[in-house]
Amino acid sequence: MNEQEFGFETQAIRNQLERTQYLEHSVPLYLTSSFVFEDAEDMRASFAEEKDRNIYSRYSNPNTNEFIHKVCAMEGAEAGFAFASGMAAVYSTMAALLKSGDHIVSSSSVFGATHSLFINYFPKWNIETSYFDINKPETIEGLITPNTKILFAESPTNPAVDIIDLELLGAIAKKHNLILIIDNCFATPYLQQPIKWGAHLVVHSATKLMDGQGRVLGGITVGDAELIHKIYLFSRLTGPALSPFNAWVLSKSLETLAIRLDRHCENALKVAEFLESHPQVNKVKYPFLKSHPQYEIAQKQMKLGGNIVAFEIKGGLEAGRAFLDRIKLCSLSPNLGDTRTIVTHPASTTHSKLSVEERLAVSITDGLVRVSVGLETVKDVIADLEQALAP
Repeated sequence: MNEQEFGFETQAIRNQLERTQYLEHSVPLYLTSSFVFEDAEDMRASFAEEKDRNIYSRYSNPNTNEFIHKVCAMEGAEAGFAFASGMAAVYSTMAALLKSGDHIVSSSSVFGATHSLFINYFPKWNIETSYFDINKPETIEGLITPNTKILFAESPTNPAVDIIDLELLGAIAKKHNLILIIDNCFATPYLQQPIKWGAHLVVHSATKLMDGQGRVLGGITVGDAELIHKIYLFSRLTGPALSPFNAWVLSKSLETLAIRLDRHCENALKVAEFLESHPQVNKVKYPFLKSHPQYEIAQKQMKLGGNIVAFEIKGGLEAGRAFLDRIKLCSLSPNLGDTRTIVTHPASTTHSKLSVEERLAVSITDGLVRVSVGLETVKDVIADLEQALAP
């Protein structure tokens, strides 16, 4: 069979780039900072990029190469580069493609660190960002200017789990000759492939569901080969590369991504349905609940609804804090996508530095709680949430 004909799970498990002379079944670790050359001509040709080979692990390494190769196959991408963290991927991707005077149009609902990058750091280099409400996509084109270079969005969003039509974004990017970059962290390539809908680049925090067990940090950007080459050249100089060990862990983790996501999504839907019927809950946001405002869009572009459930607890800020204090089984942690269920209260933690008005602009109410549903027996997770919600 041709490699391109393999299914998603087979790609994740059998997509091994090379074996050593020992013919190992499981990919070995390549814990080396550099690689040797046969002679002067081999070294010259390698540095001139006339040969596709490993030179230095800041540039490439067999373990990072395999991780990239797998994610490219899963996303339908031409090339990629792997980073030390998700934010290293976001920053390096942007920095490699933007110059002073350029402009970004982004959804307002983005990860807090991404927002800080756009608002606090890029303006120092004369790079401005305009935000659109993810629930008002009709406003996007009005924000585009002659110097707009990038259209950026997350879907589903963090933490309110809003959905945006990727096909619409792809059409806008094509019409205005923009680079469309999608943060696909919450969905992973198993649930959603933005390139199919017109994205040029896809960014992931591999720290989350790709690893899935809270062990290592990692990030990756995949997509158009020409754009990736620019990102590669920037990154080999600035040094945000993923370590070989973390790449090895993440590549092995991808082998179980599909089966883990199936259970994550099954559990999350049950948690969402429970919360939707609870008297202490005002509303629940989960992409595959029919009550979700963008349910039809989620059905169109996602395989399943993901593992993140957002709900609004009655009583606002203090009720949210009290809920966290009563949690017994689930974890209180800033991470997500773990085997362990994690709960956070954004208004008093991750987004506490924003004003009430700024939080409401990105769908974060005082009572919003985000649940990253894990792989425990789901009735135990529901029981913990139920006792924590007790008045």
